[in-house]
Amino acid sequence: MNDYQVAVIGYGPVGATAANLLGRLGVRVLVVERDADVYSRARAISTDEEVVRIWQRVGLADPLAADMIAEKPIDFVDAEGRTFLSFTPKTFGNGHPPQMFLYQPALERTLRAGVGRYPHVEVLLGHECTDLRQDADGVELTIGASRKVRADYVIAADGGSSPTRTRLGIGFAGRTYEERWVVIDTKVRREWPEVNRMRFHCDPARPAVDCPTPLGHHRWEFPVLPGDDEAALVTPDGVLGLLANQGIGPSRVDVLRAVIYRHHVRFADRWRLGRVFLAGDAAHVMPPWVGQGMASGVRDAENLCWKLAAALSGADVDGLLDSYETERMPHVRALTRAAVAVGRVITERRRVVTALRDPLLRGLCLVPGLGSFVREGRWFPVTRYRRGFLAEAPGLRGARRAVGRHIPQPWVLDSLGRRVRLDDALGNLAWAVLHTGTGVGTATGTGAGFEAWRSAGVRVHELRPAGETPGSGALVDVENVLVDWMRAHRAGALAVRPDGVVYGAAAPGSSLTSSARPLSRSIISLDRDKEEPCRSTPSGSTGSRRTGRPTAAR
Repeated sequence: MNDYQVAVIGYGPVGATAANLLGRLGVRVLVVERDADVYSRARAISTDEEVVRIWQRVGLADPLAADMIAEKPIDFVDAEGRTFLSFTPKTFGNGHPPQMFLYQPALERTLRAGVGRYPHVEVLLGHECTDLRQDADGVELTIGASRKVRADYVIAADGGSSPTRTRLGIGFAGRTYEERWVVIDTKVRREWPEVNRMRFHCDPARPAVDCPTPLGHHRWEFPVLPGDDEAALVTPDGVLGLLANQGIGPSRVDVLRAVIYRHHVRFADRWRLGRVFLAGDAAHVMPPWVGQGMASGVRDAENLCWKLAAALSGADVDGLLDSYETERMPHVRALTRAAVAVGRVITERRRVVTALRDPLLRGLCLVPGLGSFVREGRWFPVTRYRRGFLAEAPGLRGARRAVGRHIPQPWVLDSLGRRVRLDDALGNLAWAVLHTGTGVGTATGTGAGFEAWRSAGVRVHELRPAGETPGSGALVDVENVLVDWMRAHRAGALAVRPDGVVYGAAAPGSSLTSSARPLSRSIISLDRDKEEPCRSTPSGSTGSRRTGRPTAAR
C-alpha cells in the first residue's frame, strides 16, 4: 500500500480543484505546494459557466460566485473610445452566468477552504517536491531535502515552468511572443462610469485592456512599445502615466502592483508519462484574450480526477487514463486558436488595417443572424469530445450526435418536488441514465433495458417535460431545456459520465444497452462522501491532517 492514492503538486486553482474533486470521490490525497500562502497577485481574471458548474459538483459554486461579477458586457473600442463591438456571451445552458469576473486570491482561498472538508486530503504548504521516481507500483516523491512518500498516481499542476515536466523530460513546444506587457492591479478608491465594464482598447498607438475584478479591484494591461524603458514603466510615475492616458488619476485607485510578462502558446509533448499526469499550465499555456487559461486547467482536473478514482477502484478499462489527453488536447488547441485570433484584433498596430477593422466589425454586428453569432459568442469552442472514453464515436446522424457533448443543466423538480439544479438532483460526480419516457431505451427481446445499468449501480431517471408531476425516479425539467436538447439530438436515452459528458445515447424506442454497454461496477460505483458545509477559512495549512485509508469504491 502506498502512502497516498494521488499526490497533487501545485495548489493553485487547478491543484485545489483536483484536491476537492478527489476528496469528494473518497480518494486519499497529498497536496504539495512550494509557497506558504495563496499567491497575492491576481493572475486569472475571469471564468465561464462550465467551470462554475465543475465547482458546483464539489459544493463550492455559490460561495465562489458570491465573490464574482457576472452579466457584464465586453466592449471593443477604437482609438477614440467608441465601441465597434459589444460582446455579450450567450449561455450554453450550464445553469450559471456565461461570463464571470473573479479575484484570484479570493477564489483560491475558497477552493482551499473546500479542501478542508476532507480529512483524507493532506496539504503541505511551504514544501517543495524536489524529485520523483516511478516504478510499476507507484511514484516516489521527495519532499524537501529528504522526506520520501509514495503515491499511486501524481497530478502535476505546478505551472507553466513546471519542474515536474522538466524532470520527466517532456518537451514544451510552441512560441513565446516578443512583445511584453505591463500588468497593473489596483484597488478602487473612487468609481468611474465604466468601472464595471471590460474594455479592449484597440488603439494602434498603444492597445490596452481595462478589466473589472471583484471586491473593489481593477486591472489594466499595456504593451511595452519599442523605445519604452521597462524599468521606468513599472515605477509609480510610470504606472500613473499609463493610467492617466485612460483618464484614471491617483484619486481613483491605489496601485497594488505592476509587473511585466509575456504571452505564450505552448503544449507539452505528452500529458501523461506512466503514473504522472500534467494538468493546467504544466500541460498547456495560451494568451489571455478569451480568459480560458485557468478555465482549461480546471476542465483538465475534472476530466482526469474521476478517471483516476475509477482506476483506483480497480477498473481495468483499456484507454481510460489515456483518454484524458485524447479528449482534452483538441479542445485546448481550439481555445488557443480562438485566443490568438481575438488577440490579433485587439493588438493590431497597423493604422490602415484598424481603419478597415472598426467599421467592418461595426457593420458586421448589424447583419441579422451573423451579428448575433459574433456578439453572443456562438463561435466559442464548446467542450465536445469526438474521441476518447465514449461508447461510440459521435456521428452526424441520429442519437450519436449527442455522444461526447456536455448535457445542459436545467433547473428541475426532484422526486420530492424541490427545485434544484440537475447535477445536484443526479448526484454530483455520479454516473446517470436519463430517458424521456416509459419504455424508451428497453431492449426488445433481451429484457436487458435499463436493468443492466441499475444492476451496475447507476441510477436511472425519467426526465419529464414542464408541467408534469415529479415522482420516484422521475425529474421534471421546469423549462424544457434538456428535454428540447435531447429532442434536437434525437435521443430518447442518455448514459452520462460523472463529468456531465454523454457516454452513450439511444434514439427514442431503441435500446441504450445496444449502443452503450453498461460498464463494470468498479468504474461507475465511485464512493462520494456526503457534502459538508464549506468552512470559512482553509484548514490543515500545516499539512498535519491524516486519517486511515478511505476506499475509492464502495
